Amino acid sequence: MKYKKIIVKIGSNVLTQPDGKPDITRMAHLIQQVATVIGQGVEVILVSSGAVASGRSAIQLPEKYDPVARRQVLAAVGQVKLIQTYNELLAQHDLTCAQVLVTREDFRDRQHYLNMKNCLTALLQNGIIPVINENDVVSVTELMFTDNDELSGLVAAMMDVEALFILSNVDGIFTAPPSQPGAVLISEITDLKQSLSRAISTEKSEFGRGGMLTKTNIARKVARLGIAVHIANGQQEGIILALLGGSPPGSRFVPHKTAPGRKKWIAHADIAVKGEIIINDGAAQALRAGSATSLLPVGIVGLVGRFDKGDVVGIFTQTGQSVGLGIAQYSSDKAQERLGKQRQRPLVHYDYLFLTE
Repeated sequence: MKYKKIIVKIGSNVLTQPDGKPDITRMAHLIQQVATVIGQGVEVILVSSGAVASGRSAIQLPEKYDPVARRQVLAAVGQVKLIQTYNELLAQHDLTCAQVLVTREDFRDRQHYLNMKNCLTALLQNGIIPVINENDVVSVTELMFTDNDELSGLVAAMMDVEALFILSNVDGIFTAPPSQPGAVLISEITDLKQSLSRAISTEKSEFGRGGMLTKTNIARKVARLGIAVHIANGQQEGIILALLGGSPPGSRFVPHKTAPGRKKWIAHADIAVKGEIIINDGAAQALRAGSATSLLPVGIVGLVGRFDKGDVVGIFTQTGQSVGLGIAQYSSDKAQERLGKQRQRPLVHYDYLFLTE
């Protein structure tokens, strides 16, 4: 695979020993591979878990300590150790890293989003490797990403990378839960609408927050934006080099046609939704027909909430099924006046519309 810019997402179970403490040997092995691919001209962004595990190795907290406060304290202490470890390992290869801590809120505003993209671009241009992690000190409850798989998908869309490597402690997606006899690894997934839920265990990882179902959902969305996604075992020897080789291990989600940058942001902008647009069946069918169709007022039957021009809106059928996300071309007040009328400007133009599956 001849990728020029990739994201390597390293999960907690890859970086953590059975006792819950960081696995420095494996981290060193992964960084050695990263240094090799950078030497081959590939730009690399790391999305790394492991702050809580690093904190666990540094301090001990009472057993009855508040769970949220425990995570915040461990993450605050551990993030220092984690980035220091990456810095030391990369320095052995004459490479420099930068710490980037984010929350879901950082992806809400389009301008803030572009500011973050510009920063990451500048780091890469200067040969500096961004090491991105969720800011667990302030990310609690509704502010949290589902896990770092979601974060890696957001960054992949933001940075127009060619591939996202999601490294976990499993080999990929199987035809059935891997523990079942006869389960076979699915090496390539081309039909992004295909349901894989029966083949995926809903159990979450031991040290991470996510599971294979989350990884699959993120992989589908990212692949639809034109980015190849590989789910593979990060504990496997030489895994990053193998993924860049001719016969990569794991499961590869084959990318669709590359989407414009604005649509990549809209695809992950559910946190920024200011209002909802309810459409009739005819409008839903027209949008899903596969042609470049905008959402016209004639197909709208109702509005929920208030929004202004430029706000992100959710689009739903009358039965509550999600159709997509878009950017409103005018306010909800003007939209209300034009509801159901013909020969009106689109409320959501196709160029600013992302359809959900």
